[in-house]
Amino acid sequence: MLRWWAAKESAEEGPGKAVSSPGYIPWGNGARINPFTFGMLGALGVLVALLIGAIIGQLGTVLVYVGVALFLSLGLDPIVSRIERRLPRPAAVAVVVGGVLLAFAGVLLAIVPVLVQQITNLVENAPQMVDDIVHSDWYAWLTGQLGTDFDSAISGALDFLQDPTNLGEIGGGIVAVGAGIAGGVTGVIIVLILTLYFMASMRAMKRLAVRFVPAYHRPRFRELLEDVSGAVGRYVIGQVSLALCNGVLSLIFLSIIDAPLPALLALIAFVGSLIPLVGTLSASIIITAVCLVNSPMTALTAGIYYLVYMQVEAYVLSPRIMSRAVAVPGSLVVIAAVGGGALGGILGALVAIPVAASVIIIVQKVVFPAQDMKRLPPGERPLAAETSADEPADGVPSAEA
Repeated sequence: MLRWWAAKESAEEGPGKAVSSPGYIPWGNGARINPFTFGMLGALGVLVALLIGAIIGQLGTVLVYVGVALFLSLGLDPIVSRIERRLPRPAAVAVVVGGVLLAFAGVLLAIVPVLVQQITNLVENAPQMVDDIVHSDWYAWLTGQLGTDFDSAISGALDFLQDPTNLGEIGGGIVAVGAGIAGGVTGVIIVLILTLYFMASMRAMKRLAVRFVPAYHRPRFRELLEDVSGAVGRYVIGQVSLALCNGVLSLIFLSIIDAPLPALLALIAFVGSLIPLVGTLSASIIITAVCLVNSPMTALTAGIYYLVYMQVEAYVLSPRIMSRAVAVPGSLVVIAAVGGGALGGILGALVAIPVAASVIIIVQKVVFPAQDMKRLPPGERPLAAETSADEPADGVPSAEA
């Protein structure tokens, strides 16, 4: 087939042209490439792509750390910029980081002693609780239905613990949990260090990003970059403000109704409000379920309170705070949050809304103006030699305009 193609091409070119060597395929503007070489290059391309994918997969955790740190630094950058009006930037960064660390330490000091006290009380009261359960009416009914007693259950638990195989499984699980906790603590430290570096060098990073763009596009790109980073920062501040309102109000209300561990439940409310759409609802369900341990009336009161609060947050607080942060339509907020959660879990849901706001800014400032400049179909546009300086051929103003 290749020989026939070479002979046909030679016949079309005329008798004065030399016949191409068989086994070569025409390529582009007359160049020839060997099929084996073509296949080898394709296979090497596939291998390189697989290698790059494997490297990205191995660096997935590191990329998540970098992304979270960059997200937090963009969120804290507006606060740093305000403080920078009175202090140098390194001092402003130190003030912001110190404030965040003090707030985190305050939360730990408010929760850890309470948890230690509750665990101590649980250990001290465990024998009495077991005795009350054994002598309760429902326990007697349960043992009568199942035909067993508490002693046999205890002996079965002891037999399970005395089995070396089971002990190995329990020990492996404890080691895995400990490794997970250690990895989480390490990740938090890495994110904090990266956030500190990113905040300190945010302007240098932006200048470096602008250098990758051609000089005639840099002013517009710089403006676009500032708008995108500002949208991300306003979103983070707005979401944290909503979460802080929920946490403070929850702490006050739960303390009034004498709920168990009000500081810990308020922290759950704060963290839940950071997650768009479902975070507040999920935290409210958890808090109501914990209040059920105290009494059904406490749980009912907490449930009614959070139903009212979610309405106030949805129709009063969120529109007033988030409308100034990011101008994203409600339908796009839902789509972005659901899509981000499906792709990246909680982190994906957190990042999805500022990403959607950034896309909207790019569309409004890049795509729409470029389309508005195209007033004629491509076939009816004047040639470059016939166009004036005020009306360029490609519909885009020149650098001098």
